Amino acid sequence: IWIFHGFYAEEKLVGNLASMSTSERIKAIQKMPETMKKKREIRNKVLKEITKKSRHHSTQRPCCTQCLQGTVVSFRRFGNSLSEYFHLLQLWHKTLKIIGAEFGTSVLSYFIFLKWLLTFNIFSFLINFSFITIPQFVAAEPNNLSFTGVELFTGAGYFQQTVLYYGFYTNATISKIENGPSYNMQLAYIFTIGIYFVICFLILLFSMAKSFRRNFINPQTHSGNASKLLCTWDFNVTNEKAVMLKQKNLSTQIKEDLSEVNREVLNLTVTERVVRIVIHLVSWLASLGTAIAACAGVYFLSINNLKLFVKGHKNDLESQAAMLVLPIVTSLLNTFIPFFYSWLGHLESFQTPGHQIYVTITRNIVLKISIVGILCYYWLNIVAASESQCWETLVGQDIYRLVLVDFMFCLLGSFFGEFLRRIIGTTVCVSLGLPEFDIGRNVLDLIYAQTLTWIGILFSPLLPGIQMISFSIVFCVKKVSLMMNCQPPRKVWRTAQMTTSFMFLLFFPSFLGVLSVIGVTVWRLKPSAECGPFRGLSSMYAAVPEWIKILENYTASKWVVWIYHNLITSELFFFILSVSVLIITYLYWQIIEGRKTVTKLLLKQIIN
Repeated sequence: IWIFHGFYAEEKLVGNLASMSTSERIKAIQKMPETMKKKREIRNKVLKEITKKSRHHSTQRPCCTQCLQGTVVSFRRFGNSLSEYFHLLQLWHKTLKIIGAEFGTSVLSYFIFLKWLLTFNIFSFLINFSFITIPQFVAAEPNNLSFTGVELFTGAGYFQQTVLYYGFYTNATISKIENGPSYNMQLAYIFTIGIYFVICFLILLFSMAKSFRRNFINPQTHSGNASKLLCTWDFNVTNEKAVMLKQKNLSTQIKEDLSEVNREVLNLTVTERVVRIVIHLVSWLASLGTAIAACAGVYFLSINNLKLFVKGHKNDLESQAAMLVLPIVTSLLNTFIPFFYSWLGHLESFQTPGHQIYVTITRNIVLKISIVGILCYYWLNIVAASESQCWETLVGQDIYRLVLVDFMFCLLGSFFGEFLRRIIGTTVCVSLGLPEFDIGRNVLDLIYAQTLTWIGILFSPLLPGIQMISFSIVFCVKKVSLMMNCQPPRKVWRTAQMTTSFMFLLFFPSFLGVLSVIGVTVWRLKPSAECGPFRGLSSMYAAVPEWIKILENYTASKWVVWIYHNLITSELFFFILSVSVLIITYLYWQIIEGRKTVTKLLLKQIIN
């Protein structure tokens, strides 16, 4: 009887839901006190019931209406199934939950940022491989160089005659069939790179705006401790491991919120304040002096490295090893100087961990961007003017070696900086204890690696694929090292705004600086005369005006010519566009301030 009653109740529920509108039905299913699996079963039964009813009334409805409704239901089912599969395939979803529960949102923000960069490089690799590399395979000539294995570390030798570097790509129009459709490699190369950077610009802006709105504009949306304690538990969670993970996660979030409420205000004497200011000034002078010395060393080493390469370029082991001197020294500086900056941060004794991390990040960004700036000056002003046959390939090889050596040092940093530190802290000097995960240093390593990848895309189109593999390995290694070697932060603190800060640092100065480097390369520098898709042109951009001149002879392409002359090459258009963006930003900011004021007034009314 009970089974029959339950079956009848479920049939009645499905019938009631089928008679509702789409929005009402979705809300009703969401409010049910059932597991997600049960809700999906009910939803599928409702969709089947709707399909039955539509077939039953098929004689009373026009044929077009039947087809339209059937198509809508099919698409809805397909969309629901697709969203479920995407949720199951979401990369490292469970791992991120465990990290957030064990170590808090500060450490979690690093892994979220790393995962975001990984998806970014997957997108970059797919675009470049599809529109640049695959067409080149059609026109590729056989590689006569032998592969020895050393090329994996140096990027030279056999790899020079592969699709890895700019110099291998043809400047011809590719056509597999005579009198058939052709593929202009010059246009494909410059438009693929250009459109990719435009897409990156929009994605970064959108991601920053979304993160800013979530973490700065409405930070109080879910931060109430009472509501978090009493109203956020999901009673559909029944698995024991999932329950324990949820408890840890909730406990960590409440501790982070309470740490902001219970923040102590230090009452320092005048002498103590003066001493603290002096320590800060000395620390900043030491950090800036170290950065200047590192940049000078990289510059002089790069000059000597180019002389050695151009004068005595051979394929022997000594020459191959000489190529690795510059990336190894650069990576050594980028690895060990941040440890010095972290020591300075501990010496300054900041009141909150967040303040210390932001200061450390600022010092690291000054160091790394300065070194990248020196390298870009070396590539664009010295290598480009050298006597080499294909200076673009030389730059691509340099960036390949920098990316590879930086990846190796990142792995070594996890071993020496975390594993050995744990051994020392648990056996030799127990008072040290387990190390904490250095968020500032690790985040800047990611931004530095991504900056090199963006610069190298023009000279090595497949570099995002290499970075994609390295980021995947780094994620796994850092996760294992974190779980085995590190302890949660001693001071629990909430870092909702940290991901926004990471994205802003990636946008400025990293991405905007890369755009400047790419702009100078495309518009100002003369390409090599004997290699690459732009050989024989005064600049890479010169391929676009020549293409526009050809289109002027075709009536069907007049709209493209009009867009080029009146929009792309018009300073007035970009001025109007910039002013419009500034006005919209200002209006949006005023709306935000108004909402904040209304929220404060409503909170005062609730309190009173």
